[in-house]
This record gives sequence, structure tokens and C-alpha cells, in this order.
Amino acid sequence: MTFNDLFNDLQNLTKLDNLTFSIIGYSTMGLPIYCFHIGNFTGKQILMEGGIHAREYLSTLFLIKETEYLTTQTIEDGGIYIIPCVNPDGIRLVLSGFEGLTCQKQKDILTLINNGSNNFKLWKANINGVDLNVNFDAWWGKGAQNVFCVAPENFVGYYPNSEREVNNLINVTFEINPSLTISWHTKGEVIYYGFDALTASEITRDRLIAEQFSNLNGYAVIKTSNSVGGYSDWVSLNLRVPAFTIEIGNPNLPHPITADQLDVVFEQNKQVPLLALELA
Repeated sequence: MTFNDLFNDLQNLTKLDNLTFSIIGYSTMGLPIYCFHIGNFTGKQILMEGGIHAREYLSTLFLIKETEYLTTQTIEDGGIYIIPCVNPDGIRLVLSGFEGLTCQKQKDILTLINNGSNNFKLWKANINGVDLNVNFDAWWGKGAQNVFCVAPENFVGYYPNSEREVNNLINVTFEINPSLTISWHTKGEVIYYGFDALTASEITRDRLIAEQFSNLNGYAVIKTSNSVGGYSDWVSLNLRVPAFTIEIGNPNLPHPITADQLDVVFEQNKQVPLLALELA
């Protein structure tokens, strides 16, 4: 699979019936960030995002397939917002290398950050070498695996909310004011819940919802620990609504988990968004 294949599938969603779409912003390199809505604009809304980590592009493929599926379902109460590809620059780097980059100095810098290699299949960050899912202003820089220099993964950025992609997500979340959010990642078959800033009753609330997700997909339910600065953490801190990170993909498979696993993870999780809307 190339990045053009993935992006064409993403753009083809705009032609489907029973949904609306918008561009919520642009990546650092100017690629559009698409947001799709299915259902009604009145009533409770949930928001799902994926592709925030570059090598975890299976989450984007899942949300593309999930969007297609949801357009065939009847949603009578509320709606579902879907942002399948938060970090298109990083995903393009993983799938297609330097395609789209014309500056040799930028290529040299990226190779240096990538430990001298031009094989970017394990890259998690955006094109600036910032790990977007530790860049949010939610106990920023206090995670167990955070690093403080540009890197293929775990670099928190020079200050919180520094990246364009992060601000795209923050702005649209404030605009939507969702009742629940889900961040789709790979890998592990795990449902993470419960940022430490929440009250005990809020953490219990989220655990009970996560357990119902688990009844559908069979994934383990785990309380978040020593991981901060992510989108789910930011939602918990600022909106105080249930926010989950679901890791799709068999934990025994190596990164990146490729498109041949899409059907498996889709069958496991296709009903989760509808249940989430019901429980929000």
C-alpha cells in the first residue's frame, strides 16, 4: 500500500451518501485533515480519531472502513464525528518515504533523526519529529517514556500544543463538544481509560463503559498509567467526558501492522462506535 492509495480511499468517502464532511485544518505540509459526520447534528455527539501515530496507519484504514459501514446504519439519536487521519505527513513518510518532499535539507534532517536510516516504517511522529500524542497540554512532559529532543517517537515538542495537527484536533473538539471520544491506535487489543486527573467517580464511569466495549471486541480493559499528554488525556482534563484509547491489532504482530489485518480488526470493533453513542 502507498500513501496515495490510502489518501484516495479517504477522499472517496466524501462521495458517499448519508454523511457530511469538512476539512478541519491542514497538516504541517499542507495536506487536508478530513472530518466526517454521520447521524443527526442534534442530540449527543461522539468523536473518534485515528492516524495520529504515523506507523499506526491501520487505525486510519479501520476508520475509513468504519465510516463506510456507519453510512449503512440507522442512527436516530445523536451523531458520530470521525477524523481518520490526524497525521497524514507522518503516514506518508511511513508508506511512501520522501514522496512529496522537495527540500534535500529536510530529507537529510529526517534521516538524521531516524538514526541515519531512510526506512521510516517505524516512525510515529509528525514531519517535525514531534510525537503528536504526547504534545497535548495535559500534564505535558511528565510521561514515563517522554523524550525532549526530536525523535521518531516520544518527543513531546518544545512546548505543549506546538503542532498544527494537535491544534486542529483541539479546535474541532471544542467546537463539537462531544459527550465521548475514542482514539484508535495500534497495537495490543487493549482499551485504555481513566486519566489520573479525573475524580474517582469519573474513573469508575469510564471503566464501566470500557467494560461494555470489551464485551463486544474482547479486548483487555486497562487503567491508564504513566502516560500523559495524549488526546484522550486532554479530553479528560478539559471536557471531563469519557475518553478512551483503543489499541487494535494483535500484540504479537510487529509494527507496522499492515492492511491485511483490517478485516480482523473491523469485525472485532465495527459495533463499538454505535455502542459508544448509546452509552455517551
